[in-house]
Amino acid sequence: MDANCKVCDLKYEIEPGFFWGAMYVSYFLTVGLMLVLGGFILWVSNGNADFWDYVIPIISSLILISPLTYRFARVLMIYFFSPISFNPDLVNK
Repeated sequence: MDANCKVCDLKYEIEPGFFWGAMYVSYFLTVGLMLVLGGFILWVSNGNADFWDYVIPIISSLILISPLTYRFARVLMIYFFSPISFNPDLVNK
């Protein structure tokens, strides 16, 4: 993520360590995705499968999804806990 906005030069990080809270949001998103997508879908498709039939797809999806959930968590932190608001008029300039 860039330190400043390319259009208006707004500094995203309001204070040092502002995005540390994004790790907790990312953890919540990742656990939810692992339980819902990994566990439930595997249970519905495989029924009563072996332990490793659950662990391997869930861990591999965790590795693939983690960078995306952390970036999404940072965006959520900006929208919910900062005074920054989106201005669509600046996007097309």
